[in-house]
Amino acid sequence: MTDNFENNNINLQKDNAENESINFQSRIDLTGLQQSIDAVKHEISNVIVGQQKMIDQLLVAILSNGHVLLEGVPGVAKTITAKLLSKTLSLGFSRIQFTPDLMPSDILGTSVFDLSKSAFDFKKGPVFSNFILIDEINRAPAKTQAALFEVMEERQITVEGKTHAMEAPFLVIATQNPVEQEGTYRLPEAQLDRFLFKITIDYPKLDEEIAILQRENALQERDKLENIKQVLSQADIIKYQGIVKHIVIEPQLIEYIAKIVTNTRDNAFLYLGASPRASIAILNAAKGYAALRGRDFVTPEDIKEAAVPVLQHRVVVAPEREMEGLTSPEIIRQIIDTVEIPR
Repeated sequence: MTDNFENNNINLQKDNAENESINFQSRIDLTGLQQSIDAVKHEISNVIVGQQKMIDQLLVAILSNGHVLLEGVPGVAKTITAKLLSKTLSLGFSRIQFTPDLMPSDILGTSVFDLSKSAFDFKKGPVFSNFILIDEINRAPAKTQAALFEVMEERQITVEGKTHAMEAPFLVIATQNPVEQEGTYRLPEAQLDRFLFKITIDYPKLDEEIAILQRENALQERDKLENIKQVLSQADIIKYQGIVKHIVIEPQLIEYIAKIVTNTRDNAFLYLGASPRASIAILNAAKGYAALRGRDFVTPEDIKEAAVPVLQHRVVVAPEREMEGLTSPEIIRQIIDTVEIPR
């Protein structure tokens, strides 16, 4: 009788231990992150009408420690959105207006001879900040665009053999106009690959346009950004980026990401498929979406939502398909629909 009682007690303890390891040990507290994200959204909504999807994508990029390319026609609030987001963050902010005569040294910095020391001192350029807004990135020539390669990928620059590290967090948001041709220089694939997301901003709907006009009329002489509060500190952002890295993703979902990306390389509609960097970007962005939605685990829906903004600028549509009017987002959605969702 005693032996049976002891055996039952041991089995019960084993079951409890297993249940605890399955249900509780991997849980992540996302309460602070959720409250901060809601506060940022509230501040942005005081100025920006609609565009919820774009705002979510920008926040996911911050949580995933990735850069963003904002594309849209003039006047759809690309620059104002980036400036507004920067005002909600207690970070160093730098805006760089790209122009055809801009040189790499104008961004990175240059060495200046100091007569008092009889030596050259490195004077840091505007890229030495936390939040970098590059306005109209495709207006600068290729050599200036190329100056961003190292800093966007490795968060450092090398000048005259010396390496200068960027202070964390380091985020680049660049804007570009898709319709202008004169005075612009198309971004090369290697440059586009540095961006976690390419976000396409559409025209507002009729009710949103009316709300924009009403809000602008009510402002009169006041600055629309003057009452925006700082919500997230530098330490908060670094902490939340660390939390997002620990979001749980099951092995079958990792395989799901790999299948989507490898399908871009074998697709007859695409001339150029996505690289392994794209797979990593989808993984990180899916974790960001999970955290944004208050979950400590990734779902297939997170991966689907991340796939289009991650992949659309990393693949090249075959010329004959492009002539037929097919776009990269359409082809990516077709690929996602053909890959079986893990159960």
